[in-house]
Amino acid sequence: MQSGDLSELFRLLDLTGVFANAILGGLVARQERLDPIGFLTFAVLSGLGGGIVRDVLLQAGPPVALTDYAYLLTALAGAVITYVVNVSGPVWDRVWPVIDAIALGTWAAAGAQKSLAVGIGWLPAILLGTITAVGGGAIRDIVTRRVPTVLGGSTLYATCAIAASGVLVVCTENRYPTVGLVASTVTGAGLCLIARWRGWILPEADAWSAPRRVAAKARLDRARREKIAHALKSKRRNAARRVVRRPPKNREENE
Repeated sequence: MQSGDLSELFRLLDLTGVFANAILGGLVARQERLDPIGFLTFAVLSGLGGGIVRDVLLQAGPPVALTDYAYLLTALAGAVITYVVNVSGPVWDRVWPVIDAIALGTWAAAGAQKSLAVGIGWLPAILLGTITAVGGGAIRDIVTRRVPTVLGGSTLYATCAIAASGVLVVCTENRYPTVGLVASTVTGAGLCLIARWRGWILPEADAWSAPRRVAAKARLDRARREKIAHALKSKRRNAARRVVRRPPKNREENE
């Protein structure tokens, strides 16, 4: 696959991610019972916020969302659809995680690649790749007065973006940018889907501290003791019932 075809493929995946996350923003606007302007705002924030923040920080020209009309129109289309139709149900619940995972990997790869092309170092490139992938959702959550889901309490998301950006940086530094785009997207999307499937989350603060581990062990030991005591009590009760219900061995015992 030539680099031009790969760029078009990534642009298509990028727009797919914009559309999916714009729909997600519209669903949040529906939950908040907002008006059409609210739907448009949330769709743009969710679908384009991360890329706009990245481009503003890079200071390498206007944000691509403002120069390529396809991005803004795609986000607006997602807002209109969610305003007119309540997009939900089992089909959406199955399709959305896959689209979201692919979008995360694509955005992380695109953000890191664009950052490296500007000439900044590998660490800022990983940071901006992560911001590209998760920034829109974080801004949306802040506007709705929520703690952004990427900050904890949910399955791995920002971690997947960091891993995807890191893969892109490593491959690009070793002069394999095309391979890096594909590998980065696959890494981010695959890790995100596995995290959803397995329920992986990062530990909260003090999760591995000595007091917490001692308390957890004490609770576990207490649960084991209660389980053993319950099993012994059930065993004695069953034995007593067998003795009571045992029939007489002969006629004399019955008399």
